[in-house]
Amino acid sequence: MRKRMIAGNWKMNKTFSEAVVLAEGLARELEGGTGDVDVVVAPPTINLKGVAEVIEKEEAPFALSAQNAYWQESGAYTGETAPNMLEAVGATHCIIGHSERRDYFGETDEDINKKAKALMAHGIVPISCCGESLDIREAGTHVAFVVDQIKKDTAGLEITDPSKYVIAYEPIWAIGTGKTATADDAQEVCGAIRATLVEIFGDETAAGIRILYGGSANPSNIAGFLEKEDVDGALVGGASLKADGFADMVRSAMA
Repeated sequence: MRKRMIAGNWKMNKTFSEAVVLAEGLARELEGGTGDVDVVVAPPTINLKGVAEVIEKEEAPFALSAQNAYWQESGAYTGETAPNMLEAVGATHCIIGHSERRDYFGETDEDINKKAKALMAHGIVPISCCGESLDIREAGTHVAFVVDQIKKDTAGLEITDPSKYVIAYEPIWAIGTGKTATADDAQEVCGAIRATLVEIFGDETAAGIRILYGGSANPSNIAGFLEKEDVDGALVGGASLKADGFADMVRSAMA
């Protein structure tokens, strides 16, 4: 049985002090625990240490994720962050391949694959994103497109514990636009992702890899997505910036 996961991507929001306040607020909201649901928050890199300290001090029931990483251990890579640096400040997860990274910064499936391997070598769980643009969706080739992403992103990965690798399906046209894929839309693609994982890793491993939905998920629509067989949670953007609303989404996943 796969544990559900609700992950909050804070993107480029919150100063250091604001991030601490948000983390403290979420710790209070979730002080009763999160049941059988894994909760992860991903603040900007500069705020990781501050949020890590809140988690430790408050014994908060959520884990710490970075929003990006580079695949080299060290070197002349100005502005980048190595997996061992994330590990040192307490990050246990890392988002990779987000559509904004692919679109704005030209990241490729090969890049995402390298990042996944580097992170897993340090015991950090990749939350690996995939998804299609509106043009691809309207052309009816979205399933084939996402399946191709999955094959490239997972090439050569060795997954001994399927709980340590997470996929987030995020239809690009539904991120920050106010548009949302229906639960059936999400299941169509997440089901295809699961079938592809079976081809790559076999039934047992594929059955244990969690697939999240990301794309304007919020407290009012999360329950419908969680009803679907192959949707194991959500990667939440804007709705994760308010402690009470994000906590409501966690509680929906606990139900």
